[in-house]
Amino acid sequence: MKEKFYITTPIYYPSSKLTIGNCYTTVICDAIARFEKLEDKDVFYMTGTDEHGQKVFEAAQKAGKDVKTHLDDIVDDTKKLWKLLNVDYDKFIRTTDPNHVEAVKKIFNKLYEKGYIYKSTYKGLYCLPCEAFWTESQLVDGKCPDCGREVKPQEEEAYFFKLSEFSDKLLKLYNDNPKFLLPTSRVNEMVNNFIKPGLEDLCVSRTSVKWGIPVEFDPKHTIYVWIDALSNYLTGLGYLSDDESNFKKYWPADVHMVGKDIVRFHAIIWPAVLMALDLPLPKRIFGHGWLLLGGDKLSKSKKTETIECTDPRVLVPRYGADAVRYYLLREIPFGSDGSYSTENFLNRFNSDLCNNFGNLVSRTFSMLKKYMASEIPEASEEAEEDADLKQLVKEETERVFKCMEDFDVSKSLASIFNIFSKANAYIEKTEPFRLAKNPEKQARLATVMRNLLECIRIGATLLYPYLPNSAEKVLDALNIEKPFNFDDVRKFYALKKGTVKPLEILFPRLDVPKELEEIAKL
Repeated sequence: MKEKFYITTPIYYPSSKLTIGNCYTTVICDAIARFEKLEDKDVFYMTGTDEHGQKVFEAAQKAGKDVKTHLDDIVDDTKKLWKLLNVDYDKFIRTTDPNHVEAVKKIFNKLYEKGYIYKSTYKGLYCLPCEAFWTESQLVDGKCPDCGREVKPQEEEAYFFKLSEFSDKLLKLYNDNPKFLLPTSRVNEMVNNFIKPGLEDLCVSRTSVKWGIPVEFDPKHTIYVWIDALSNYLTGLGYLSDDESNFKKYWPADVHMVGKDIVRFHAIIWPAVLMALDLPLPKRIFGHGWLLLGGDKLSKSKKTETIECTDPRVLVPRYGADAVRYYLLREIPFGSDGSYSTENFLNRFNSDLCNNFGNLVSRTFSMLKKYMASEIPEASEEAEEDADLKQLVKEETERVFKCMEDFDVSKSLASIFNIFSKANAYIEKTEPFRLAKNPEKQARLATVMRNLLECIRIGATLLYPYLPNSAEKVLDALNIEKPFNFDDVRKFYALKKGTVKPLEILFPRLDVPKELEEIAKL
């Protein structure tokens, strides 16, 4: 039986169309899911939308639509966006799905019956855009610590979850499982900013918000986001439904991938809810950084012309899905923020995709056609530079797998491109174009060409989870059969005899100044 792997994005709030910042989370999860599939695991990848709450209701009113029509339009656009970016998810969950609605009612009832939920009155400072209550001590300069907007005093009857009872259990969780929350800097933030100052019981229902799931035994209350949205990770697998087979198979999640702004909900509230339900906890929570533009988080509320030019709906048709995927995955370091710059995007396209990867494939295939009629040769005449090349490929391949143990996608990509760089340098050192002119050097030429083809095979196989379109083209040209896997990625001479197929230029070089002018007009 295959080892299972369950990965999730957060479910996105569909008040308006998603941005390239949202795309980062979805693309990185897609890359991880594809990587795990190549390791022959049974992967389940889920994404979706969080469709309840006052913000969604008001956005629909502003658009002059009923709420469901507004949501259907955004979900349709979201699914088209994921298809555009070549995202291959297994399940798209909507919190308006009937099975989710019914399961959330049952989850709320279970928590109430077990004594973890009680009714009281909430007085607090409320941020409408974030739909979050805050205490005075949590505010930053008197404003919402998440979005920096104004908060207003609010009071209403509500049901509360006894989050305060879980402080010691959460501290033990972090101590016993040092990789439960990554990167580790997020642990200090949770402990010092939230748990040690004292967790307060959590408001989990609202009477002032009508667009949501009603509390079954008290219908004037609407179940709040903490129980509704977070439960999607269970309900999407069929928890508390007539068919719990996926839940029994895939839970607990191997990783919840979330932005750093919602780590608190996933690393404190969600484990506490699961503990209260007596369910296993997810193995990892990963709080990634933001994609910044001019030092600010890319968000749906910023509608400047500059930010509109970052829209994948514009970039992908112009530069290809792989170019956008590569920039997102390469530019945001492990757990830190990354900056979006159109010029940087174009320069990376030229330097990494065109000059390094694309150029290596183009040069090698061209020489193979010219010197060997595109036939894959045998290696027979070894030299010192061959050993150096093989050693680097071996080391970088192992580094890719090591980095992916902690989902460090950016560094794993760097290692793959180091293979391509080394292979390009190998061409300059071995000079196959000179070897081809010498009848006595044909065995050496064959070895050099075979070594280059092996570098391309190994690199493209490793690259497939990240840049599936271009990697598949290369692997297909090398006659590697699908489904692709990592079985031979640690072997240097694994190519079978055959003829390498012709291949179009993968990444044509861009005129950056001209492209910047064109993008500015969009």
